[in-house]
Amino acid sequence: MCGIVGYMGPQDGVPVVMDGLQKLEYRGYDSAGVAVFQHGRIAISRSVGKLRELEKKLLISTLCGSPAIGHTRWATHGRPTEPNAHPHVYEGVVVVHNGIVENYIALRQELTASGHQFSSETDTEIISHLIARELVHGLGFSEAVRAALKQVRGAFALGIMYEQEPEMLIAARKGSPLVVAYGSQKGEYYIASDIPALLAYSREVIFLDDDEMAVCSPAGMTIMTVADGREQQKEVHQIAWDPIMAEKGGYKHVMLKEIFEQPQAVSNTLLGRISEDRRKTDL
Repeated sequence: MCGIVGYMGPQDGVPVVMDGLQKLEYRGYDSAGVAVFQHGRIAISRSVGKLRELEKKLLISTLCGSPAIGHTRWATHGRPTEPNAHPHVYEGVVVVHNGIVENYIALRQELTASGHQFSSETDTEIISHLIARELVHGLGFSEAVRAALKQVRGAFALGIMYEQEPEMLIAARKGSPLVVAYGSQKGEYYIASDIPALLAYSREVIFLDDDEMAVCSPAGMTIMTVADGREQQKEVHQIAWDPIMAEKGGYKHVMLKEIFEQPQAVSNTLLGRISEDRRKTDL
């Protein structure tokens, strides 16, 4: 289980993302990282350990800008090292990911055979390579994301940026939670794995369904299906929770929240342990 936060808008995205990641650190604490558009390029900072290690790095850096995405990781594929920390980047495509790419071995072998070189042990890096390959084939950014995700088996919640599209932020999900939210200003958007990361900034939230993606740009937010690109009309939910209620997930008591979270907790425990490709269970 990992935590994802993203921001696009007129503010500096780095403090927004870091504040959100603090609310999500329970979702992963063996490494963390942020990526941000800065002076026309994407700059990335990553660290091993709890979020405070990344905070120390950022205190002495000049990282700032927008859009920005961040991630706090609980390792499934690959050891907790800086090269394995998110965000992952390939040919300007930057990805943060919560979930498991079940067919990553076959995809990695296919990509390696066609000349792709990898810099980490993770399944996530596969996604940035797949998107980059579709971009080379001539697809636009959002269409390349759709084409790449149709090749992926497993669960994912994703925040994606592309260096050639500095005014676009894409979120997508299948089997892993992800919400998107409107900011108070035109062209301002947030994405997060869980509502507490957003409450300080927005109360207008859209819950993405499985196999949906949100394309955020100054012109607006478009939500579409991954399978065929059909635009979806989604309900905007007004969140009335205060931070304490958010920690309870909308339930009256923490005990109720934990009871109803048990099926997902079991599923999260098994993520990365059962491999269809290798027909093997890692305990």
